[in-house]
Amino acid sequence: MTITGIEGAIGLSKAFPEVSKNSSSSTVDGAGKFFSELVSKVNDIQVQSDKSVQALASGENKNLHEVMIAVEKASISFQFMSQVRNKAIEAYQEVMRMQV
Repeated sequence: MTITGIEGAIGLSKAFPEVSKNSSSSTVDGAGKFFSELVSKVNDIQVQSDKSVQALASGENKNLHEVMIAVEKASISFQFMSQVRNKAIEAYQEVMRMQV
């Protein structure tokens, strides 16, 4: 009778990858890439919102509800980005408070 480990049974190896020697730099790069992409996506949504407001003001677009949806989407995405930033700062501060 062979007993296999839990790692192979439910795929924990995919959820928790092995830590390599350069894991700290790759983690920092990954976090930097994540925040960079988040900021660029929020910026794109803000730009689209601004364009739709300008189109409404100039008379090109007559759908007020679409403009309001774009504006609210931009607002919610900005709020989400700021909350993610706040949580990241709180986590960093918590790590800095840890005693070694």
